[in-house]
Parts: sequence; structure tokens; C-alpha cells
Amino acid sequence: MPRITKEPGERRQEILDTAMKLFYEKGYEKTSMADIATAMGVAQGLCYRYFPSKEILFDTAIDQYAQSQVDQITKVLKKPGISLVQMVEEMPTFVEAESDDSYANRFCHGPESRKIHNQLSMSICARMKPVVKAQLDAANGRGETHIEDTDAAASFCVYGQLGILLDQELPREERVRRIKTFLIGIIKKLS
Repeated sequence: MPRITKEPGERRQEILDTAMKLFYEKGYEKTSMADIATAMGVAQGLCYRYFPSKEILFDTAIDQYAQSQVDQITKVLKKPGISLVQMVEEMPTFVEAESDDSYANRFCHGPESRKIHNQLSMSICARMKPVVKAQLDAANGRGETHIEDTDAAASFCVYGQLGILLDQELPREERVRRIKTFLIGIIKKLS
């Protein structure tokens, strides 16, 4: 069988995609790097060339999926002339759409994935904090708000939502309503 050469970025993504599929189908603990290589039809060493361990591969896959979620959340920021209150009103709180049938979505949001979902949530928060800080700084610059410590405010806005977001006792719509109502109330008090 002839050897298939792929660009490094393409090969790396293929490994990530295959890993997420197997993590979903077999579970993280029951999936080995050898399983991933076998599913791809490549030597196990190829997987280790891109990812020195299964843990690093897993963390990279979660971080990549987190970034895709952040990209969806922050689409609203591209609208010109939008106020901070409008951003909160329009920004999606949950972006893992039911129509997203990817293995990453199913793996991270499945019924047995609480620990994985929590890791994903923290990764999303880490990526969102500088975005929110920049928006708070911009709102201060426009005179829309008067926040002294935008770094602390960004941390509070981003990480402070987790208690509500992860509360499975509340319906999704109620979680979104509570978060947006609270954030808009804070913004209005700081203006």
C-alpha cells in the first residue's frame, strides 16, 4: 500500500477528528493512541509525532472545540456601533446547537460528559475573558460605562456565569434569562 503524504496541518486535524470520534464512541479511558492510529490506517508513531501523549491530544481537542464555541459566541461583536447592552442581549449563551452532530459536540455535551463539559467550560471562559475585557475597555472609552478594574469585571462576567450555566435544575431559557438580566443590570448601574 503506498504511503499517503499529507500537509502537517491536515494530518494534525485528522488525528484530532479521529480521536474525538473514538473518545465519543469508546470513551476517553478506553481509547489508546494505538486505537487512533489504527482507525486512521497509520503507524502509531505518527500520532506521537504530533501529540506526545493522549492527554495532550485530548487537551488540544478540547481547546480547539472551545475556540470554535468562542468564535460562535463572539460573532455579535463584529456588528458596527453596537452597545454593550445590545451585545449582551444578542450574544448567544449556549452555542452547542442541537443541529451540531459533530463528535466533539456529542462527546463534550453527552449525558456522561460532566467532567469533560466542565473542562470545556473553563477553556471557553479563559478565551472569553480577554474578549470581554476588551469590550469593557471599549465601552469605557466611549463613555458608556465607568468601570475602574475591567480585568476583574471581565473575570466576574465570564466565570461568574458558570454557576448558572451549569445548573441542570434550571431550564436552559431560565438560565439565559437570569444571566442576561443580571449582566444588563450591572452594565446599567455602571453607566
